[in-house]
Amino acid sequence: MSEPKPQKRGEVRIKPLLNGSEQEFIASRRNIVFQTLKKLQIQCSQDEVPNIALLGSGGGQRAMVGLLGSLVELDKAGLLDCILYLSGVSGSTWCMASLYQEPDWSTKLDTVKNKIIERLSGPGVSLTDKLEKLKKYYYGKTFFSLTDVWAVLFVTPYVKEIDEQTITEQRKHHKKDPFPIYTVIDKQCKQSKTGDPWFEINPYEAGYSLTGAFVDTCHFGSQFHEGSKKNDEGELDMLYLQALCGSALADEKDIMKSIWERIKGIFQERETVFEAMREGRPAGGHEEMNVVEESFEPAGIASHHDPTSLPVDKSYQVLMDLVDMNICALNGKDTSGLDQSIRANLNDLSKGKTEKFSIKKMETLDKRPKKQDMNSYTINVCNNLSDRINFWPFDAWASICKCMAQWIWGRKYNFLHNMTDGAVPPALLQNETRDYEDAGLLNNSPYFSVLRKDRDIDLIISLDFSQGDPFTTVERAANTCRELKIPFPEVKVSDEDKNKPKDFYVFRGKNAPTVIHIPLFNVVNCGDKLNQWRDDYRTFQASYSAEMITNLMEVAGKNITNNKNKLLEEIRMVVGRNQTFYDQPQ
Repeated sequence: MSEPKPQKRGEVRIKPLLNGSEQEFIASRRNIVFQTLKKLQIQCSQDEVPNIALLGSGGGQRAMVGLLGSLVELDKAGLLDCILYLSGVSGSTWCMASLYQEPDWSTKLDTVKNKIIERLSGPGVSLTDKLEKLKKYYYGKTFFSLTDVWAVLFVTPYVKEIDEQTITEQRKHHKKDPFPIYTVIDKQCKQSKTGDPWFEINPYEAGYSLTGAFVDTCHFGSQFHEGSKKNDEGELDMLYLQALCGSALADEKDIMKSIWERIKGIFQERETVFEAMREGRPAGGHEEMNVVEESFEPAGIASHHDPTSLPVDKSYQVLMDLVDMNICALNGKDTSGLDQSIRANLNDLSKGKTEKFSIKKMETLDKRPKKQDMNSYTINVCNNLSDRINFWPFDAWASICKCMAQWIWGRKYNFLHNMTDGAVPPALLQNETRDYEDAGLLNNSPYFSVLRKDRDIDLIISLDFSQGDPFTTVERAANTCRELKIPFPEVKVSDEDKNKPKDFYVFRGKNAPTVIHIPLFNVVNCGDKLNQWRDDYRTFQASYSAEMITNLMEVAGKNITNNKNKLLEEIRMVVGRNQTFYDQPQ
């Protein structure tokens, strides 16, 4: 590989070549792979060492625990140090984030595994800490979105921590581990079916995998003009990165309901506190919320708002009614009573002022507003309320409601905005902002992060933790590669295998990487209880118990232990293919 020209910090790099730091990392890691192959009695020269990528699909906590169990058994089998790249989507990135907290985790995986399991089996993050983190996100960013809310209210119950490290802080601590790649997609590209939707984030760069347009990861989200950084936004932390990667745990309607219900739960906690404060009694059982009340204002700003005052109380009731109204609308129930309550309270808040709340009443025969009407109504109510009361936490709650109505996820400044480069699809240059979301919405496995030409992957090991058809990911990858003319083997799967998947599939093709595909639940490790395992480990459910974690680790690990010899054989075959290539006259 030729060395790419060094770039200045804060500049966009538009070249398909690997970043120089990644090249150095890979050269060192390939030496570890070379030594490991010798231990496995697989003889080859250093040039013939195969580039092997391990892919972890999405699947929420099922993917998180399943990937951990698989890695543990790869380590026991002596195969973990054959892996050059570790790339994940959604829940698999939660496992990766936990692993890469520990320097050189692959050299002490048993200890790291126990530490992770202990955390996942322990108590969750307190409500005080969640709201304090939400406040940091709200006041610390230009673009506050549902990804921030998802990080605090949905990811933390699964990962049981608030990880405020950044991925660039890991650059010097993983010289003995596989190179990590976290993946998301560009929402606008997905919707318009133009440009390059495949976006990756690694310790050195963030950018569009196939286009080859990148920026230093610490500047991802900062404002750029014509390829140079204009304003710094600060680097995203690992909790936010896990939310950015892992937000598509269910269909949109279920996610909407869950977020509204979670917001309502927090409102109800505060209602109990307010009621106690109004009555002059301690908020028994809610000491945590009393602590939260003391930190509602941004740092350095004194509070001038009595949380028990009439304007605050009515504003709070408007937000409660608005949340309930959205939940009713999603459930197809009558919203007219809530609409009347919202209008009455907003008009009471307007007393003494000339203006009154005047949103056109939604005219629906069955009192069940359409989605677009409800969204418009929500935005108007929040804008009206924001004009009257603007302090924490009401300003954040109003913003969350507006984000829900507009369905804004992962909004960032577009580092390619206003650039002129023929190598970049025009669709990526136009908007000042881009929205990024869970890659599982397009393909639930991160194939395109490792199919970059200069990564030169010889063997892909695909661990599929998806809910439903376990072959959708590899079939979609094959179809997309065919459209984009990217070398990839042909994928044909019988109906019988789809209904009763086995634990090991191999797809080969000429001048293409070999793909090993391993479905998590299959007839080998689950026997005749395949459907029961699937039912017990759904994607969108409460966090797993210690027993469920142990059982899932074991069943995922069987896919490796049962196929150790097959994995070794495929590695030998790609080594042999490389030897044939290097033996040919160049």
